[in-house]
Amino acid sequence: MNRRTRQKDIRNDGGQSLLETALFLPLLILLVVAAVDFGYFFIVAANLSSSARNAAEYSIQGYESPGQSSLPAAGPISSITSVAALAVSDLSSLASSSTTTTVQVCSKEIGVTSNNMTTLCDSYGPSGASYTPGTDPEAPTFLLNRVDVTYTVQPPIPLSFFSYSLVPSLKFHRQVSMRVLD
Repeated sequence: MNRRTRQKDIRNDGGQSLLETALFLPLLILLVVAAVDFGYFFIVAANLSSSARNAAEYSIQGYESPGQSSLPAAGPISSITSVAALAVSDLSSLASSSTTTTVQVCSKEIGVTSNNMTTLCDSYGPSGASYTPGTDPEAPTFLLNRVDVTYTVQPPIPLSFFSYSLVPSLKFHRQVSMRVLD
C-alpha cells in the first residue's frame, strides 16, 4: 500500500466518526437527562419520608419541655408552629413544595365504642386525596398520631416526544403512624 492510499483512507474515516457521533449523541443525552430525573425522584422520596416522620414526632412531642401538656396545632400550613407547616418546611429544598404538598394530620381520637376508635383528620394544602386511617388495635391505652404527606413531583428536565411526556409528573405519598401513651 502506498503513501497516497493511506492518506486517502485516513481522510475518509473522519466522516464515519462524525456520523457515529451524530447517531450516538442523542441517545447519550437522553440517558443523562433520565439519570438526572431519576436522581431527583430519589431525593424527593427521601425528603418526603423524613418530612412525614419528623411531623409525626413533632405532633407527639411538641416544642415545649417534657412536663408541658400543650401540643402543637395540626395546621394550617401558614402557621409556623403547626405540624403541617413543619412537614412542608422539611420539603422546602424541593421546587414548589408549598404549592404541591398536601398534609393530612390525624392526632385526636374520639368516639370510643368498645375497642374501635374514630380518628379526626384535617387536611392542609391544595385539595388532594384523603386517607382514612384504620382503627388502632390498642385504642384505650394509646392514641394514634398519623401524618400523610402527598407531594406532586415535576421532573426537573421535562422530556417530551411528539407531545407525549417521557417522564410524567408523579404523585408521591408517605404516611407515618406513631402511638403515644394516653
